[in-house]
Amino acid sequence: MLDGKKIVVVLPAYNAAKTLEWTYKEIPFAIVDDVILVDDASSDATAALAQQLAIHTIIHPQNKGYGGNQKTCYRAALDLGADIVVMLHPDYQYPPKLIVAMAAMISCGEFDAVLASRILGVGAIQGGMPRYKFYANRFLTFVENLLLGHKLSEYHSGYRAFSRESLEKLPLDQNSNDFLFDNQMLAQLIWHGYRIGEVSCPTRYLAESSSINFGRSVIYGCGVLWTALTFRLARMGWCQPVIFSDRSASKRDPS
Repeated sequence: MLDGKKIVVVLPAYNAAKTLEWTYKEIPFAIVDDVILVDDASSDATAALAQQLAIHTIIHPQNKGYGGNQKTCYRAALDLGADIVVMLHPDYQYPPKLIVAMAAMISCGEFDAVLASRILGVGAIQGGMPRYKFYANRFLTFVENLLLGHKLSEYHSGYRAFSRESLEKLPLDQNSNDFLFDNQMLAQLIWHGYRIGEVSCPTRYLAESSSINFGRSVIYGCGVLWTALTFRLARMGWCQPVIFSDRSASKRDPS
């Protein structure tokens, strides 16, 4: 609990057996009430290890993709009564101790979502981020800030926290089941006027950490640009993308 709000950490997992325990042991349980791991049909011992660690574990019998995994994560967290949900990759790339800062920014009522940014500060490349990913990140973020009419240091971090209200309002089931899910979710938050904060986050690019290859990175980048473009066209009234549907009519004016 933090400020009377229940905090649930969700771990979207795929072949994370080598790093899961490292990640889990650094979660700040002084404020975290529950942890949920969704195993996306891993071929290693991820699910067995999670159960051994007494983590609430959900197993997909078939792989649903990174986005499909998150959809299960968020539904399960809301079913447990979460007021704040923190999505943390179990590959030990992001420091779990930042959960305290991220959750506090939401519990105090100042933000609806918080991103742990690898770009704020100077540690991304020093932490091992491949240079092509760093420069692609900077280019995509520049274009997205222009088309979405917002200002974030990056849109591609996999370490995020959300208020219950935002998760209940966003039409997440309309999003991709692949890596583009993350980006579409941020576009939805901006579309509906939710407040997004950022904290600086060091990262570790270990051999055991998960990472998409160059080919899938290119596909992801094209999807990111298309999402930003359709956002801008929708703002101009030229199209009505289903991911920006009225199911999640915001409590705020999105203009």
